[in-house]
Amino acid sequence: MITATRASLYVQQVYEGVLKRNPNENEFHQAVYEILTSLEPVFEQHPEFIERGILETIVEPERMVSFRVPWVDDQGKTQVNRGFRVQFNSAIGPYKGGLRFHPSVNASIIKFLGFEQIFKNSLTGLPIGGGKGGSDFDPKGKSDNEIMRFCQSFMTELYRYVGQDTDVPAGDIGVGAREIGYMFGQYKRIRGGNEPGVLTGKGLDYGGSLTRKEATGYGCVYFVDEMLKTVGDSFQGKTVVVSGSGNVSIYAIEKAHQLGAKVVACSDSGGYIYDPNGINLDTVKQLKEVERKRISEYVKIHAGAEFHADYQNIWSIPCDIALPCATQNEIDEQSAKTLVANGVKAIGEGANMPSTLEAINVFLDNKVLFGPAKAANAGGVAVSALEMSQNSMRYSWTFEEVDTKLKQIMTSIHANSAKAAEQFGHPGNLVVGSNIAGFLKVARIMMAHGVI
Repeated sequence: MITATRASLYVQQVYEGVLKRNPNENEFHQAVYEILTSLEPVFEQHPEFIERGILETIVEPERMVSFRVPWVDDQGKTQVNRGFRVQFNSAIGPYKGGLRFHPSVNASIIKFLGFEQIFKNSLTGLPIGGGKGGSDFDPKGKSDNEIMRFCQSFMTELYRYVGQDTDVPAGDIGVGAREIGYMFGQYKRIRGGNEPGVLTGKGLDYGGSLTRKEATGYGCVYFVDEMLKTVGDSFQGKTVVVSGSGNVSIYAIEKAHQLGAKVVACSDSGGYIYDPNGINLDTVKQLKEVERKRISEYVKIHAGAEFHADYQNIWSIPCDIALPCATQNEIDEQSAKTLVANGVKAIGEGANMPSTLEAINVFLDNKVLFGPAKAANAGGVAVSALEMSQNSMRYSWTFEEVDTKLKQIMTSIHANSAKAAEQFGHPGNLVVGSNIAGFLKVARIMMAHGVI
């Protein structure tokens, strides 16, 4: 055992080193701070982690690549974007994490996502390490041919760093089955043969897994349901607000409906819709998955619904359960206070780091059930790992089989996070519990591997 003071000083020293070595990377700093500050009780009980420098090692990526991505638009003009892949930690298994195509993508965002992925993947109990990637390319407004040419150019560089036993990317914001398909085709063209396990999120006809597109949204709801069970409650009869209207949001809405809740709002970058009668999911799916239109079109079909241009104000709608499923830092301190004042009972983070540190403190201080992203949205990567398993076996499970495995994984993540929180002196705090549970597995394997 070491003193709490020494553990605190150690964590502070490592964090200051991260700030110094990674200037102006605010998102990465936020992710590191949130995790490191919750690990102090671990170092009090495990001084061997300090002696081995586990924390100093884990905050430094094993590898990070940045590359240009030239492509030709439909007018014949050459465009150039920037691509990234961070391979953060492979202690548990091959690097695993999505590719994000969005104008906001930069080194800081990719590093924060990759760092979070280490612990999220550890929590699943499956043999996958942490990685992330993407580009500042914006698929919105691009033709299918432009997206295909970009994806082919992106993979022409990325193929050097990925493989089914090395690094297995998946989709994320801006990267769905279409983009994965184009990248997979280019990988096959370059490498020859058939290596279906190199990417996950593939189409069902060429190695994809049933339940994959539903997994993150379903998993988030399963996790929140486990939280509610601890206080003798459930989704039945609850009013729910879900931000976003992409893959995660759509299937969080679907599962919430299946469990008896009424979802009254969702959003996109143009604004949010409020339907007091309950969101019509068939309409949202048609607009977003088929027609690729803005969510504002919903009110043209449902007369009782309202559209509001400021998407951040979605959190002003009173609800029992809030599921932020859009993007990072969408719930700030004021939004959190508004949710609490309006009686929110539970938060499930479907997006990556959607709540600021100040917002998280508001929820915890007010005893709101809070499911942090690395635990609550781990369903997507869990089913990605199950897709890898099916590819290795040249076999496919049914939807029901994968969904059952997903629910079991989310139940275990909740139980392990709650147990770790209890053991290390923070009962009920799943932020601390998930960070510790995810960290301990990685740290023990790193200790077993020696200094590498």
